Amino acid sequence: TQWLQSLIDALCDLSSRDALTGLSNRRQFELAIEREVDRVARTGEPALVLVLDIDHFKRVNDTHGHAAGDVVIQAVAHVLQDCVRPMDTVCRVGGEEFAVILPNCAPAFGQAVAERIRERVASKPIVVSPQLSIEVTVSAGGAFAPQWVRSSAALWTERADRQLYRAKHGGRNRACLELPPLPMVSAEEKGLLFTLLSPSSEADNAEGAPPPFASIAPRHESQ
Repeated sequence: TQWLQSLIDALCDLSSRDALTGLSNRRQFELAIEREVDRVARTGEPALVLVLDIDHFKRVNDTHGHAAGDVVIQAVAHVLQDCVRPMDTVCRVGGEEFAVILPNCAPAFGQAVAERIRERVASKPIVVSPQLSIEVTVSAGGAFAPQWVRSSAALWTERADRQLYRAKHGGRNRACLELPPLPMVSAEEKGLLFTLLSPSSEADNAEGAPPPFASIAPRHESQ
C-alpha cells in the first residue's frame, strides 16, 4: 500500500511539473491562480501575477539550435526561483514564457522582484558550452488582483499580459507593472460579477466607468 501511494504521489508530481525545468506547468498555474483569486477575495491582501518572456528567443533557437535554447530556458528558470520567496509560485506556461504568482505582495516589493529578475538575467551570459555563452534578456508584465472581491483569473492574467505587451513594445529588457493595486474591479470584471449576481444588471454595467487601471497602464500600440 505504501509503495502504491508513493507511486501515485510520484505520478501526480510528474503531471504537475514541466519536464525541462522542473517548475510548475501551465495546468498548475491555472489551479494556483484560481486559489489566489479566492484568497485575495477572502483576506483583502494584495497579490501580484508576473508574466515573463525571453526576448528574441526564436533567434537563439535559429542561431544556436534547440539544445542551446533548452539550456537558456533552464537558466532563466533558475534565476526566477532564486529571485522569489518560497511562498511564491513559479511556472513555465509556454515555450519561453513564465509566470510567477506572488501572494501578500506590496507594490514596491513586486516592482523590486520584477527588476531583480530582469537585472539578474541580463547581467550574466548563459554558458551553453565551453565554447558558447549567450546573452539574453527578459521582459516582464505584472498586474495586481482586485482586493476584497472574487475576480476572474483569466482577466487578471490578461491585464498582466497587457503590461508585458508594453514592456515588449517599449524596447524589451524591462518590467512594466500596474501600480498601485486597486481595491476595485475593472469594467470587464464588474460586468462578470454583475452577470453572476443579477441578469438585469448587465445594461446598468454597460454605462459604467472605464477601467480604473486604464490611465495607470496605457496600452502602447506603437512606438
